[in-house]
Amino acid sequence: MQQQPQGSTQQGYMEQPPHVLTTKDLLYLNDMLAWNLLAMKKAHFAATQCQDAELKAEVERCGQMHQRHYEQILAHLNPQHY
Repeated sequence: MQQQPQGSTQQGYMEQPPHVLTTKDLLYLNDMLAWNLLAMKKAHFAATQCQDAELKAEVERCGQMHQRHYEQILAHLNPQHY
C-alpha cells in the first residue's frame, strides 16, 4: 500500500496551497482572469442591448458576479493589496 504525501487527503486535494506556482498554474490563473473579464464585458454589452428591464437587471447581476470572481482571484494573488 502506498503512503500519501504529507498534506494531501483521500479526496485528491491539498489542505494547504504550495509555496511555488508552476508555469501551468500561472497560465491557468491567467485564463481564469481572462474568462471572467470577457464574461463581464459580454454581460455589460448584453445589458445595454436589453429592452426588458427584468432581463437587463439579471444580465447586469451576471456581469457583477464575474467581476467579483475576477477581483477575488486578484485578491488571492495580491493579498497585501486588498
